[in-house]
Amino acid sequence: MMNLPFRLRHLRRLLAAPPLPTLAATHSHSPPSFRPLHPTRIQPLRFHLPNPPVRRLSSEHAILPTHLQDERFATLSDRIYDAVIKTGTESNEGTEAALDALGAELTTPLVADVLHRLLYEEKLAFRFFAWASQQDGYSHEPTTYNDIIDILSGTRYKSRQFGVLCNVLDHMKRHGSRSVPVEGLLEILRAYTEKHLTHMRKLAKKRRVRMRTPPETDALNVLLDAFCKCGMVKEAEAVFGRVKRKLLGNAETYSTLFFGWCRARDPKKAMKVLEEMIQMKHTPESFTYVAAIESFCSAGLVSEARELFEFMRTEGLTVSSPTAKTYSIMIVALAKADRMEECFELLSDMRTCGCMPDVTTYKDLIEGMCLVGRLDAAYRVLDEMGRAGFPPDIVTYNCFLNVLCSLRNADDALELCERMIEAHCEPSVHTYNMLMMMFFEMGEAHRALDIWLEMDKRGCQRAIDTYEIMIYGLFDCGETEYATALLDEVINRDMKLSYKKFDAIMLRLSAVGNLGAIHRLSEHMRKFYNVAMSRRFAITQKKKSIGLIRK
Repeated sequence: MMNLPFRLRHLRRLLAAPPLPTLAATHSHSPPSFRPLHPTRIQPLRFHLPNPPVRRLSSEHAILPTHLQDERFATLSDRIYDAVIKTGTESNEGTEAALDALGAELTTPLVADVLHRLLYEEKLAFRFFAWASQQDGYSHEPTTYNDIIDILSGTRYKSRQFGVLCNVLDHMKRHGSRSVPVEGLLEILRAYTEKHLTHMRKLAKKRRVRMRTPPETDALNVLLDAFCKCGMVKEAEAVFGRVKRKLLGNAETYSTLFFGWCRARDPKKAMKVLEEMIQMKHTPESFTYVAAIESFCSAGLVSEARELFEFMRTEGLTVSSPTAKTYSIMIVALAKADRMEECFELLSDMRTCGCMPDVTTYKDLIEGMCLVGRLDAAYRVLDEMGRAGFPPDIVTYNCFLNVLCSLRNADDALELCERMIEAHCEPSVHTYNMLMMMFFEMGEAHRALDIWLEMDKRGCQRAIDTYEIMIYGLFDCGETEYATALLDEVINRDMKLSYKKFDAIMLRLSAVGNLGAIHRLSEHMRKFYNVAMSRRFAITQKKKSIGLIRK
């Protein structure tokens, strides 16, 4: 009770004080007559955001606008990416020449963007990375090294293939250098061998095989193989040249370089490596010769392949003699190059050496002779097959006929069929299908119909493929009524069309507006419809179309 007057005086002072403005009152428009004596100003909160880094690309010492910077950056990245992809099948020198022709000024973001686009093309990515490291005015940042190491070691298979190379790149990143000294490289090879390749020496010891080279040679072979698979054989040879005085190579080392030059289509340097390999008393395996001859033949270097084959024959006593597979590859290559005299000469030498050709060799030989239009030589091989104890069967004749039909040699194809019947080899459904398809492609539907009737005379049962070829061919020739009649026969016989032909026939029926046939065929195929199979077919067709667009 004694404090009551004091409380009343305190309450009176509070009521007499001006009211405190609220947050809404500070931002609302007050009447002109109302002006608070001591207004309390509440400052709005401010967030200080860091200024984003501005990417500036200069063009003739002028700063480009942002949208032009992005457009120029994307265009330059596209041009570099296209140059790397288009020269992917060539050697590293071709890729470097294409990139040099662009005259691009490299930056770290540009290199990172191209590497990101080459994420699943690790060999091409390393090619581009190595080229970029040699450009004036540019050096790789540690982040760029991390990017290429991630690309080369993204999977377990890649890490095994490019493990030593990744360790070399990591050493370059840590020391900020563009090369690794010999002693540093030997340390890397030694460390990788102790960590990943000890099993090779254990296996050799278990089998009591004496290893004449130090363990680091195994890691060196992995490094050289990585360079060669990226098409950088010149760089691989340079690495081996730096360490060969302190680290001996083995037969696998020289074989790796030899295969690398073969893939690079440089037979002179490949032969040089092979001669050095023999001088170092390393025996090349037969597989080495076979792979080299096959790669030369596939590249169209038949003369170089023949030279290597002769080298193999002359050095056979001290190295290794040609095998039946080596003879077969060389004979077929000579036949496709229209060098028939050498082909038959080598075929005779093959039998003299005790290497008898197999059926596959004869078939490939006949196909190669037909492709160059030497049918007389192909018939000669057929006769020789019979004398060698391999009488031609229906598969051999069909392989022969397939080449003739693809070349649209109708008369020769029919002559082969007559010869087939004379040899008591009855034509198969596949034989008639190839003939009908050839005549439809030539626009001679009446001759295709003759083949159709010939099947009845010879008692050959038609397959669904035969009906599909006939129906689609009749649609192409404008014989819609006959095609629809055959389609009804397929429906009545309860035969299942393939999804590809079903889709094509439906498009043809839609083009002519035959709604009744569309309805009957749809109802017929509904019982064979498989959702999973249809989806798989659609995805496959989409992938094919995308692949054609990219080409």
